[in-house]
Amino acid sequence: MFIRSKIHDLVDRDDGMSTVEYALCTIAAAAFAALLFAIVSSPAVFNGLTALIERALTADW
Repeated sequence: MFIRSKIHDLVDRDDGMSTVEYALCTIAAAAFAALLFAIVSSPAVFNGLTALIERALTADW
């Protein structure tokens, strides 16, 4: 019974699990940030934002 308990404890250990989860989440967040940067820095989005700002600055109130 004692040996079975020790084997069960060794097999069910997950000491590094939270570290792996944090690493995967960090990688996913960095990939998402890179994707957003690529989208926002594209010429179409840049031109659209520039047009929106110019229209807002020249609007007659």
